[in-house]
Amino acid sequence: MSEPSIFVLNCLNSPKATLKPLPLEQVRVDGYLGSYLKKAIEVTIPSQYELLENTGRIDNFRRASGKIKTDFQGYFFNDSDVYKWVEGCSYSLLYVEEEQREKLQSMLNRVIEEIVAAQDEDGYLNTFFTFEKKSQRWTDLANMHELYCAGHLIQAAIAHYRVTGERKLLEAAIRFADHIDGVFGPSKKRGTSGHPEIEMALVELFRETKDPKYLSLANYFVLERGNGFAGGREYTVDHKPFLQLEEMTGHAVRMLYLCCGATDVYLETGQSDFFDTLSSLWENMATKKMYVTGGVGSRYEGEAFGEVYELPNRRAYAETCAAIANFMWNYRMLLVTADGKFADLMEQVLYNGLLSGVSIDGKHYFYVNPLEDFGKHKRQEWFKCACCSTNLARFLPSLPSYIYTKSDNAIWVHLYEQSDCETFIAGKKVKLTQTTDYPISGLVEMTLTVEQPVRFDLMLRKPSWAEDVQIRINNEQVKSEIQKGYIRISREWDRTNRIQLSIPMNVRLIESHPYVRENVNKVALFRGPILFCAEHVDNPNIDVLTFAVDPRSGFEVQLKNDPVLGKTLFIQGSGHHVLTHEQLYKEYFAGKERKSGGITLVPYHLWANREAGPMVVWLDLR
Repeated sequence: MSEPSIFVLNCLNSPKATLKPLPLEQVRVDGYLGSYLKKAIEVTIPSQYELLENTGRIDNFRRASGKIKTDFQGYFFNDSDVYKWVEGCSYSLLYVEEEQREKLQSMLNRVIEEIVAAQDEDGYLNTFFTFEKKSQRWTDLANMHELYCAGHLIQAAIAHYRVTGERKLLEAAIRFADHIDGVFGPSKKRGTSGHPEIEMALVELFRETKDPKYLSLANYFVLERGNGFAGGREYTVDHKPFLQLEEMTGHAVRMLYLCCGATDVYLETGQSDFFDTLSSLWENMATKKMYVTGGVGSRYEGEAFGEVYELPNRRAYAETCAAIANFMWNYRMLLVTADGKFADLMEQVLYNGLLSGVSIDGKHYFYVNPLEDFGKHKRQEWFKCACCSTNLARFLPSLPSYIYTKSDNAIWVHLYEQSDCETFIAGKKVKLTQTTDYPISGLVEMTLTVEQPVRFDLMLRKPSWAEDVQIRINNEQVKSEIQKGYIRISREWDRTNRIQLSIPMNVRLIESHPYVRENVNKVALFRGPILFCAEHVDNPNIDVLTFAVDPRSGFEVQLKNDPVLGKTLFIQGSGHHVLTHEQLYKEYFAGKERKSGGITLVPYHLWANREAGPMVVWLDLR
């Protein structure tokens, strides 16, 4: 096995990867997204360690190893929360100074010791299926999350090894993967997981070890779906074979994790029927089953996708885990295709339906992300089912991985953020620095420095929502071609070059497809990539739920220093709200009582950080 390099996805040698990730250690993030990264490291990771201890999740490992005698605590899949935390904490070690690194490393080492000590001699590792439940192992793949937990262990172990070079957890994960490979397969026990996750993990383990049996097993688990071994239900996406799927359906996170795993398999094998299915499923989701936030999963029942255009606002489920999964899948599809539509969706979900899942203080969370609320929905410090909280803990420290990639003769910029990266093109060292307060403004200044003259392409994403993007290089206006959503700048670069990117940040009114019945004659307001909503705390004298905005009066954008939210953009508009009455139903008359006034909107991902009160995204159109 080669020396560790720090990737979230190490698909450098994947045959179908058009784009190649940059190692995490070569990217630094320090702006708007950087503030979330910093908070995750300083607050989210340490506070979740305490919660994992206080809720018995780590004690479950001590129990399994015989160190303590107690009952199993919590849900049968609680091991996965510990593994996700380990993955996030491992990435966090990259960004901290020595004193903080030592504290994080100490927490991490203690947890890893407990995990490894709980492993059986045959490699099996799941703290729920110990002692009296040992005979039940691998008997209920549809419901009991054994392969799901195993997948998170493998991903955590790979991340820890790549960051630290330490093999202890990785060796435990390999033993467990070998155990699974010894149990399942075409000539062995047939089965697949009721909750996909193992597929992504096995492909990444193949990338790390170069052992083809892990890729083969991942491919097997994808193709075994639809044969009833995961319950045969639409909920577990086991109602038909993967290659026969025509729509995004069932439990949203399960469906999206399956798509992620299948994309990983395609990246390595190039099976064209895989990509045809994935492309069709993506179109179904992006054009018929996705909220304007980028969130997915419209039904509380089954945390599931609904029918086409079934996108209720107040009853939106839009689980935070599903937003993360949506981002993860689009990133994989971007690596395959280098098509900007996938990066556009990454940006849409990131700034809206994903960051909404974590509070400004870094230690309160949303599990569900509605687009309208009466003031009852509140962020919580923890959940009995803590999958979303710990998923954020592993996702946020991986943020630098998604900003840049490179191809054979190009550097690609997918997200605009105060950041820098270093890499090599044609054997020549290149450093690219972004200076910007995006998404607050659309001005991005880049400095590209090369040690020796070298010709390559710089590919800058042109957001699909931006009408006219202006580019200057070394103070000269340049013409450029657009290639699948990217501005292509091809030239020989020498020494230090200054690139100025001006992206218009106008307030945009968005309407739904008319089949989304709740949103007929309503609009949502965007500025740049950010969706805005109206909260009662900013509008104490109006009813935000009945407000009708008048676009003819225009909009004013203000940058304020809010005492809770910090430096934040607000949009102000005008219109009227309907004065409500006590009757549930009354005879209609055209002259409804209305009160004119202004309305203030705040970025959706920041809502519910201040006072409780009604919130709405879709405003009536005057």
